Amino acid sequence: MTKCKETKKMAKPKILIIYTGGTIGMGMDPMTGVLEPLDFNHLVSSMPEFKLIQAEIDVRKFDPPIDSSDMDPMRWAEIVSMISNNYNNYDGFVILHGTDTMAYTSSALSFMLENLTKPVILTGSQLPIGELRTDGKENLMTAIEIASAKNAEGRPMVPEVCIFFNGKLIRGNRAIKINAEGFHAFESFNYPHLCDVGINFQYHDHHILTPDYRKPMVPHLKLDPNVIVFSLFPGIQDNIVRHVMESPDLRGIVMRTFGSGNAPHTPWIMRLLDQAAHRGVNIVNISQCLTGSVEMERYGAGFQLKAAHVISGYDSTVEAMVTKMMYLQGRYADNKKVREKLTESLAGEISISVSYTHLRAHETELH
Repeated sequence: MTKCKETKKMAKPKILIIYTGGTIGMGMDPMTGVLEPLDFNHLVSSMPEFKLIQAEIDVRKFDPPIDSSDMDPMRWAEIVSMISNNYNNYDGFVILHGTDTMAYTSSALSFMLENLTKPVILTGSQLPIGELRTDGKENLMTAIEIASAKNAEGRPMVPEVCIFFNGKLIRGNRAIKINAEGFHAFESFNYPHLCDVGINFQYHDHHILTPDYRKPMVPHLKLDPNVIVFSLFPGIQDNIVRHVMESPDLRGIVMRTFGSGNAPHTPWIMRLLDQAAHRGVNIVNISQCLTGSVEMERYGAGFQLKAAHVISGYDSTVEAMVTKMMYLQGRYADNKKVREKLTESLAGEISISVSYTHLRAHETELH
């Protein structure tokens, strides 16, 4: 763990802020009382602290800014293009984003920015920045500091996609939104924080990804969103699920199961899953629990899914697995290649157990 205090450098770091919208830049319409996105200039005018920042700040923005509920793969590609086109000119990037889909965006960017060697920090707020008790000022100012921070070798402290919120820096593809009202809006249940911020910045170095600085960052803009999230629940009906799972365009299913990856012993569920798998559809098992990992070999209710060619999602979040599928399907036309890559940790999104090799060998036997 490294404790860092801000130090003055000869050259100020250069940070690019990408403003997409969200609560942090909203204001109240006096006629309707509804919060609506404001121009970024209003956000800056609400923060005289900007003059104290020890970094050169430039801004790119969505025009018009959007509610994060309207975020989609096309806009993820727009963010990646902004980062890629300005990559060599900046030391780090801060993305201002609404909280509702922030975990999806941070997950998607972690895959789309291959071999990232600079910080990409997403942040926002639960209250608009112009309000008296806003959390937006602290979140933004600290995100800029983290994006600017370098170690003794002059390399970024956190060269990966992260979410900073309420004093916690979280790996972007491990984050889940847990609170719609409180300032502690995000948490990472299956992976430690990368940095805890109080008076000092406490970076947990051994949890932070180390990229290959000899290789360039490779942006990927193409995503294939032919994915569904399928949640099991007691009483789920065959005739409703079948219509979705038999869609000819479907390439991937993220199935949210019970406990450690269990499903009811219902013949029609196994039949539909097996038929979909034989059509080339990749099915990944994600637990409905916030903490823990899928272990399909633990109980018979889970092992039957392995027999139906369902892939373990280990301890992945739904947000990470959905965007990982979109990324891989956009990159590879061959669903077998997609299936192979789904079981790999591409950007620290899953923790693979020591028995991984054995499980892969067993899965091959099932085929």
